[in-house]
Amino acid sequence: MYDAIVIGAGPAGLQAALTLGRMHRSTLLLDSGEYRNGTVLHMHNVIANDGTAPAEFRATARAQLASYADVEIRDIGVDRIGGTEDEGFTVTLADGSSVDARRIVLATGVADDLPDIPGLSAQWGRTAFNCPFCDGHEHAGKSIAILGPAPRAEHLIGLLGRIVGEITVFPVGEGHSDDERRMLEALGVRVGAAPVDAVESVGIGVRISAGAEEALVAGVFVAAASVRQRAPFAEQLGLRMLPSGAIEIDDFGRTSTPGISAAGDLAHRASLPGLMASVVMASAAGQLAAIGVIQSLMASEH
Repeated sequence: MYDAIVIGAGPAGLQAALTLGRMHRSTLLLDSGEYRNGTVLHMHNVIANDGTAPAEFRATARAQLASYADVEIRDIGVDRIGGTEDEGFTVTLADGSSVDARRIVLATGVADDLPDIPGLSAQWGRTAFNCPFCDGHEHAGKSIAILGPAPRAEHLIGLLGRIVGEITVFPVGEGHSDDERRMLEALGVRVGAAPVDAVESVGIGVRISAGAEEALVAGVFVAAASVRQRAPFAEQLGLRMLPSGAIEIDDFGRTSTPGISAAGDLAHRASLPGLMASVVMASAAGQLAAIGVIQSLMASEH
């Protein structure tokens, strides 16, 4: 039986495994190969790794973990988790086999649900984004489009307005009301009249088709995407959830179910307004969750 099984090998899971390994806790890190930033070419706003390819970041982390005898990595997904803190947890893997652990760290992240716009998913993480902190600077002085409802577009305009050049806001699904249009135009942006029909990569830019209108921009920021839990484990385990759709955790990543911790985009404290998604914050959450696991294991051993 492992001291801990970490499910998910993005920044949160990798950091959790490193912290557990450094404290000589037997750890199994399970990597399904599915990542929220799987299509992203470069990650940004990560000190010492600004501009690094996510795949390179993960490969470096895994190479460093290989030097820790207490950390095992397996490239396989998970179907189910069961058990209790007192009796231990059983993790059923995608191949039907199972492994046991005293503690579990969920680091499976979230998935982005994009609006149903032809071509958008193919551009996601390449020329279409949702995070100004991650990708705004790369569009400094350039023309961009924001796709989505007026209130969320207003928030992105506030963040991106001082960075980019011209901004055009296009509605998704249905047009903006007259009041919304006037509100957006008062912020100094152009507003498309018709909802977006398609997004297409053209050279180093993006062509947006919206009714009779076409626009060529350097990049697209999506204000109409939503996120969901990538894996079913929160529901399986009956974990307490927050209005944001994230798992509720305490300061050390502990969930409402004893012995189960969570770290990364899939979880946050109730004091936060919602997901604060970034590589740095996910890594920090992974370290805190690992420390919480170690504290819990120590308490059970005395």
